[in-house]
Amino acid sequence: MYNLIDGKKLAQEMREEIRLGVEEFTKKNGREIGLAVVLVGQDPASQVYVRNKIKACAEVGIKSYAKYLSAESTQAEVEGLVKELSSDKNIDGILVQLPLPKHLDADKILRLIPTDKDVDGFSEENTGKLSMNEDCLVACTPNGVMKMLERYGIEIKGKKAVVIGRSNIVGKPMAMLLLNADATVTVCHSKTRDLKEECLRADILVSAIGKSKFVTADMVKEGAVVIDVGMNRDENGKLCGDVDFENVKDKCSYITPVPGGVGPMTITMLMYNTLQSALRRKI
Repeated sequence: MYNLIDGKKLAQEMREEIRLGVEEFTKKNGREIGLAVVLVGQDPASQVYVRNKIKACAEVGIKSYAKYLSAESTQAEVEGLVKELSSDKNIDGILVQLPLPKHLDADKILRLIPTDKDVDGFSEENTGKLSMNEDCLVACTPNGVMKMLERYGIEIKGKKAVVIGRSNIVGKPMAMLLLNADATVTVCHSKTRDLKEECLRADILVSAIGKSKFVTADMVKEGAVVIDVGMNRDENGKLCGDVDFENVKDKCSYITPVPGGVGPMTITMLMYNTLQSALRRKI
């Protein structure tokens, strides 16, 4: 019988803990914690994400600074705004909502965010520190997965972990976090040979490739922990993950659903990172 990892419930519990941490910080330091969110253009999905982030800030007591720029904004205008926010002492975290309009150089803009305000955990310095197992701000989604494993008492040390996907946002930091927690880690991707055999060795299987119901029952070892990071639509337009949940679940010891699994943890970890950033900056 499988155990369902309830990301929604865990996210709520963590948000309450974060709210208390924010409250304590404000009392002690006499100032609010601030998160700036920059949105360039009118991308509908990005607008939803930004709204959700602002709502989460309100829930935990973080002051949000939403900055909206038109899709026609120049590189210099966006860079100017990020530099302005970087020097603002009231702002502890800066997030530039991706994707940016095609004429903008996103990498150049993101590099302007100071490491200690990089609450997305995407900067070269934070990524480098993660690879060296040093204290840093960690990408929200993989960090949320680690919190799930931790809160559900799932042993990582000495286990075989397989991560499907090698993106800089999820796959690579996920592999690093599992490695830092003493798992033996294999990263699989589109060029991997014998993918099924690799997956069948996994005690912990994390899928982050964005392919609807890609992971099938014959790819999962009996008793494995399956973490589904995917957010896709099936043939009927219904929200689903990378894992064929209905057919895979009975082989698992633990499994995350979609929706209600990893998703709610991502924005929660953004709030967590913003609090950590404020505590680190000590301003």
